[in-house]
Amino acid sequence: MNQDIIEVLRQINPDLEMNTNEKMSRHTTFKTGGPASLFIRPKNLEQLKSTVALLRKAEVPYYVLGNGSNLLVSDKGYDGAIISTEKFTDIRLEDETKIYAESGAMNSRIAAFARDNSLTGFEFAAGIPGTIGGAMIMNAGAYGGEMKLITKEVRALSPQGEVIRLDNEALRFGYRTSSLKGKDFIVVSALLELTKGDKDEIAAGMQELALKRKEKQPLEYPSAGSTFKRPEGYFAGKLIEDAGLRGYTVGGAMVSDKHCGFVINKGNATSKDIYKLICDVQKKVFDDFGVKLEPEVILLGKF
Repeated sequence: MNQDIIEVLRQINPDLEMNTNEKMSRHTTFKTGGPASLFIRPKNLEQLKSTVALLRKAEVPYYVLGNGSNLLVSDKGYDGAIISTEKFTDIRLEDETKIYAESGAMNSRIAAFARDNSLTGFEFAAGIPGTIGGAMIMNAGAYGGEMKLITKEVRALSPQGEVIRLDNEALRFGYRTSSLKGKDFIVVSALLELTKGDKDEIAAGMQELALKRKEKQPLEYPSAGSTFKRPEGYFAGKLIEDAGLRGYTVGGAMVSDKHCGFVINKGNATSKDIYKLICDVQKKVFDDFGVKLEPEVILLGKF
């Protein structure tokens, strides 16, 4: 990383939080990943805008990070800037049924906020281990719910440095995708439209889903949740199990014996272990069934 870039960033925003050579294993739910050349924590929209503008002008690659719950960073690290949204955590009521949440707010916090305000519709997301920003980009969902059903609007920073508003239709939500995916837009906030409900019933529903997750998913190990997208007409976990890969290991990485759709860090796994295991699973499933599994996990850095 060019030291001049860091100095200019400090001149523009003297109180901008930055670290060099930040271990990404501290910031991903896989608990793996080498150092990022620069790790930046903007504390407000103006810092975010000026930081992105400078990085783009200097042609420094950057990646916007939420909770790192869907990310596999190379053991070699990332030769660029990581922009964390961890300071963007404001959650508030916009009116009786609408919740405004900044992009770095955890889904679990938003679910608790909705429950406490007797709003139903977000229970499905209580156990999704990520931020609302990431959830909007990939149209996160579980147990029959998904973001497209409750999203009124998203505010995002455009590549031109303008904050734009995208309504539900413009977001073009699909299965684990949206119009934001793969683009240079940065989610700033989301407006969720829920419905009034009974607080006790909402809490009971959240508890029921939490018990289901604990029973069926390997929550005791670091992972990125469901590793593969659901192929049309199939279930990824079932294909992996039928291919005889339950418990398959590469180094410290393993196909969960509790849920074959999860790749877990069983202990001291490297990103290389996890990546090789993903590739092995893809090859075996394709060889056995002719189905190409597409990872949900985003790869960052050189593998």
